[in-house]
Amino acid sequence: MVVADVACGLVGALVTALFGIGLGDLALLALVCTISWPTLSFVVGVYADDDLRSWANGVSQAPRTLVTTILFGWPVFAVASSLAIPRPGVAALAVAALTALFSGLARAIVRGVLHRSVELRQRVLIVGSGMVAGQVARKLRAHVQFGLVPVGLLDDELHPVGIPGVPWLGSLADLPRVIEEQGVDRVIIAFSRASHQDLLTCIRGSQQQGIAVDVVPRLFELLDGGRAVNRVGGLPLLSIGLARLGRASQVAKRALDICLSSIALVALAPLLGSLALAIKLESKGSVFFVQRRVGRGGQEFRLIKLRSMHFDADARKAGLTDQNDLDDGVMFKLHRDPRITRVGRFLRRYSLDELPQLVNVLKGDMSLVGPRPLIVPESDALSEPWHHRRLELRPGLTGAWQIYGRSENPFDEMVRFDYQYVAGWSLARDVEILLATVPAVLSGRGAY
Repeated sequence: MVVADVACGLVGALVTALFGIGLGDLALLALVCTISWPTLSFVVGVYADDDLRSWANGVSQAPRTLVTTILFGWPVFAVASSLAIPRPGVAALAVAALTALFSGLARAIVRGVLHRSVELRQRVLIVGSGMVAGQVARKLRAHVQFGLVPVGLLDDELHPVGIPGVPWLGSLADLPRVIEEQGVDRVIIAFSRASHQDLLTCIRGSQQQGIAVDVVPRLFELLDGGRAVNRVGGLPLLSIGLARLGRASQVAKRALDICLSSIALVALAPLLGSLALAIKLESKGSVFFVQRRVGRGGQEFRLIKLRSMHFDADARKAGLTDQNDLDDGVMFKLHRDPRITRVGRFLRRYSLDELPQLVNVLKGDMSLVGPRPLIVPESDALSEPWHHRRLELRPGLTGAWQIYGRSENPFDEMVRFDYQYVAGWSLARDVEILLATVPAVLSGRGAY
């Protein structure tokens, strides 16, 4: 990570070459940048962050990166002024901004590569059994970018339901032995029927052995709306609170949609034209695919996408229903769908087929961030009263379902993501999801 930041400091310094300075001055400025940027990052605490989210780590570090950037600008300005670089303030601002940008990208790439390295993956022991423990194991296996490998589980009373081939390694009392024998790097506590005191003993024992511990909280379905940890007489309380969906918030969200979608449509016009031409050249039929979706308040609208399938895809669907990769009884997905064209497979991998939905956003049918836009049969399958909270906001071009795995998420989990998003909505959360969408899309995870 430090090496990546040193390289980014060098890149930032090279920007000053545009100001017409000599090689000697450029070398001195490069030295200052490559030393001060990683040093300030260390002082601010960027390298101490143990966030598991390899690709989205830059989002969680944004406040620290901003502080580092502000502090970094001063030594760059001082050196630029002493070297009589033209417009030293502009030069310092350009160097600081580009260094921060490249550093965020470099850190994300380095984390993604390191977490995929077999030698650097963390061996994870799951304490607990049953559905939640099984869900943890499946998530760790599906999302290799976290670099976590489940090696087994511990529980006094084994509940095999939902555990996909994860071996049982013993009871909670066997924790010290299992940690040593299995070379465990991290322990995840995931819903055991063991007593409160026994679980505390596991956590304390793990920490004493230098093992990182994560706990899946009960009622985790609601915790996306958690806002702060308060204390009452020393007892920590997670305040879930109410979503701020007032008039001012809705106006701010709509303003963000209009501004960003307008800019994106103009900037991406050449790309959209090239993709439309590629679709037309490969297969006959319309360039666009239009489908009825359910929007805010249950109102239907016509969603626009670039066509990724052959023109007769709907007619061929009936013959493929028995090959459905999802068993939720609602959604239809095939990992190797024969109806998808070669161009369409590329479009889907990087979500380029979704770009025309920017028009839906500009029209007000959708938002940049929101619940997943469901087709009518999927919306009809929502039976619980809490399911319908997702209709309080416009469906989104991206959302929690996008950054947490896209098509890998079953229908019920996707609905839970939508509920969490609506229940804990904030404009800051929208910005966080937008930033996290870029690496999620570039990685191609869950896209088929």
